[in-house]
Amino acid sequence: MKLKTNSINFKTLLYLVIFSITILLFLIIAQGLFLKYSYEKYQEKKIKKITNNIVSIDNSVLYKKLERIAYSNSVCMEYVMGDSILTYNTLMVGCELNKDNTQIINLMDNIMYANEDVKYIKLINKDSDIKAILSGINVGNGYVFVYSPLEDINGASIVLRTQLLVVTIIVIVIACFLSYFLSNKITKPIVNITKKAKKLGEGNYNIHFDESDVLEIDELANTLNHVGSDLSKIDELRRDLMANVSHDLKTPLTMIRAYAEMVRDITYKDKEKMDKDLNVIIEETERLNILVNDILDLSKMQADADTLNIEKFDLVEVINAILRRYEILKTTEDYKFVLNMPDKAMVHADKQKIMQVIYNLVNNAINYTGEDKIVYINVKRSIKDYLVEIRDTGKGIKKDEIPYIWDKYYKKDKKHQRNVVSTGIGLSIVREILVKHKFDYGVKSVLNEGTTFYFKIKK
Repeated sequence: MKLKTNSINFKTLLYLVIFSITILLFLIIAQGLFLKYSYEKYQEKKIKKITNNIVSIDNSVLYKKLERIAYSNSVCMEYVMGDSILTYNTLMVGCELNKDNTQIINLMDNIMYANEDVKYIKLINKDSDIKAILSGINVGNGYVFVYSPLEDINGASIVLRTQLLVVTIIVIVIACFLSYFLSNKITKPIVNITKKAKKLGEGNYNIHFDESDVLEIDELANTLNHVGSDLSKIDELRRDLMANVSHDLKTPLTMIRAYAEMVRDITYKDKEKMDKDLNVIIEETERLNILVNDILDLSKMQADADTLNIEKFDLVEVINAILRRYEILKTTEDYKFVLNMPDKAMVHADKQKIMQVIYNLVNNAINYTGEDKIVYINVKRSIKDYLVEIRDTGKGIKKDEIPYIWDKYYKKDKKHQRNVVSTGIGLSIVREILVKHKFDYGVKSVLNEGTTFYFKIKK
């Protein structure tokens, strides 16, 4: 099978081989640097342990136990008591005691003349050029000398290097097979996910991504399943958006054309009727203008291209100014606005955008209030902020629909109280503005009793 250099199969194989070779090089370097040192340290500790053991033995039985100590630890010994000399394991390979070795004899004499309790000497044997350790222990009635050659381990090092090389080759071969199985186990679900992701990109949002037994791949599959579900909702929302925008644009355009043709062909001679028709055209043009502006405002806020102009202003004054726009409704359609506000409420926010929020919420309340045509507006003071509530007395919103009312053009199965100028994205604009201000907001609704939209604005 041909491997691509940027595939997981190739990368897995490459990394495992590099890892194996790195371990080999590390072991060879460590062996060269530390093997001899570690071996000598081990021998020194062994001699010190033997020395401590000899010191703890009673002199009356010492000569009996030295032989066992010498043979069990692979060292040779001499027990010098005046003119008497007892030797132990002196026939072992490398032992230079009791062989008339002038260097060793002189060192032993120096130890005895020094009259120290214990003395260690690390030496290089002039005759054999072999390192060794000589220890002299004062036992009261004489001296015990312990001799341990430090064997040349160069040969052992060569053998170890050869073994490491063979082991590394075996490890590399195993790594090749292991990388094949590992990479296949990982790449197979990834390849399946890739194929399905391409279908997802082509617009098939019903694709389901299967899980494997690899945590990260399972997380990716779950994420893509959520993405597919979200894309499906977004695509549905896009279609609804296009349909609703087209409808909202078509209606006033149709009215404008119809009344314009009427003015041109029929009412141009009658000034009163012509003025009435032209007023309809102006109203429908204003409706188009509101729709386009709302869409542009929402697009700017969602693209984070709209900045806030924070200033200090009187919230009560802003609400009263907005309500003056609806005086005609109070006069012609008997709408009532019940206010519960302080005389003044100074706040910090973007004045124009907060006006837009209140206008949309009031407009929404007017649109959906009950037969009594009452809209309640409350401004409640707290320590750090003001709570603004705008309540209608309409049919309310079902609990399962509340999370979706902030979406663009979300349609609820209820009738409007009146057909006010509305774009269908007012609540989306409200949400974007309040989120940008980082203000708390929400909605409370009771079926057949009404709905209350609220938000908190900092003092």
